[in-house]
Amino acid sequence: MSLPVALQLFSVRQAFSADPLRTLEKVREMGYDGVEFAGLFTFKDDARALRYELDHIGLRAISAHVPFAELWGDTDKVIENYGVLGCEYVAIPWLDAKTMLTKETIGDTLEKVKVIGKKLSDAGITLLYHNHNFEFEKIDGKYIIDIIYSEVSADLLKTELDTCWVNVGGEDPAAFIRKYAGRSPVVHLKDFVGGGKEGLFELIGKKTEVRENKAEFDFRPVGYGVQDFKSILSASLDAGSKWVVVEQDRSSERDPLDACRMSREYLRTLGW
Repeated sequence: MSLPVALQLFSVRQAFSADPLRTLEKVREMGYDGVEFAGLFTFKDDARALRYELDHIGLRAISAHVPFAELWGDTDKVIENYGVLGCEYVAIPWLDAKTMLTKETIGDTLEKVKVIGKKLSDAGITLLYHNHNFEFEKIDGKYIIDIIYSEVSADLLKTELDTCWVNVGGEDPAAFIRKYAGRSPVVHLKDFVGGGKEGLFELIGKKTEVRENKAEFDFRPVGYGVQDFKSILSASLDAGSKWVVVEQDRSSERDPLDACRMSREYLRTLGW
């Protein structure tokens, strides 16, 4: 058994921004079944044209990472754009740990998440939360990530567990996927080397200094780092997941498109 495989387009953001259609064609040629968006770039005002191109190329738009401020401030526009694309899911890509996930603020933050989740649900879209490693810090002895999912009901918020950051956060990715069985429709496949816990959060705008010793922590194509993907994929099936999504935040050793091709080829060796 296997699940369809999508690519988070942040992995090839420069290419997609410069030539979106050719980039999408290359993604399909690699064997990806779908894509997850992290911005619409030149199509931001014409989602219908993008949907036409996706259908022509043969890719499904399964999901999108949408900044929390946009989700909260213009929920109707988010629903309109990503509904046109056919996205079944929209993910909160991150919540600022210092201002939104503290003991004092997390309650208000999650009340807003509930409102967003309800609006999306009413429109037929499922809200997801995409974690990093900082959600594995604790408030009153409980992981922040567990607080999020205990305070917001499963009908309003489901998981998009990023297996790299689960690992960096100190937990076994496969076990954590199974912990949220039935609530994990989309799983992020991400590989890395090194044991540093600082992360490289380019997606959320956190600038990090270039390190001379990249071996401390760096991203790799799926199958080329430390992750045990056989167990992760098995857990995804057991948890009732619908999609797995390849993401590589940064490719420091090769062209990002080549890295994504390597990830897809590796998954084929496992029968996916």
